[in-house]
Amino acid sequence: MKLIAVTDDKHSIERLAETIIAIKDKVDFVQIREKSKSIREIVTLLDFLHTGGVKKEKIIINDRLDVALLKDIPNLHLPEHGLPVKIVKQRYTQIRVGSSVHSFEKAKAAERDGADYVLYGHCFETNSKKGIPPNGIEPILQMKKELKIPVYAIGGITLDKIPLMKQVKTDGIAVMSSIFQSDTPNLVSKKFSEAIHNEAKI
Repeated sequence: MKLIAVTDDKHSIERLAETIIAIKDKVDFVQIREKSKSIREIVTLLDFLHTGGVKKEKIIINDRLDVALLKDIPNLHLPEHGLPVKIVKQRYTQIRVGSSVHSFEKAKAAERDGADYVLYGHCFETNSKKGIPPNGIEPILQMKKELKIPVYAIGGITLDKIPLMKQVKTDGIAVMSSIFQSDTPNLVSKKFSEAIHNEAKI
């Protein structure tokens, strides 16, 4: 199971870079999801990360194909209503493209269009989507039976939810608030990593 840290668009690029550099050895990927930041700010953040030793292979750029191409980032994540996966994959075969999905049908369509993975959510109640009922984890079971690409999960996934995520055999979890709203993101990332790999009791 992979651990993906997803940025929460609530910090300065300096603070964000500091946090990502601190957790880089504890997580498998970091998705840069900074919708309120300018392109220049995101490019500057990537420069900070490069200087701090964060490998490009660990970085996923959310939505901004232009930034991924400019900075030679190999991973791009597309929102469900973002750029069409099919067109991006046909034009830029070198980029690993993932897609956000909220149902089995959308996941199946994303795979058909050439997505390299899907990120399904939101699984549980989460502050980032207050008032919006969660989609649950049952659709993951169907995805794992019928899809050949990895299925990652996001949305309200806390340490105590990891056994459930293992039961549905998700390929990885994406965590936002627990890491980026923490005063000790390195420690939190370490606990998630240990829980995923059964190195510690939850």
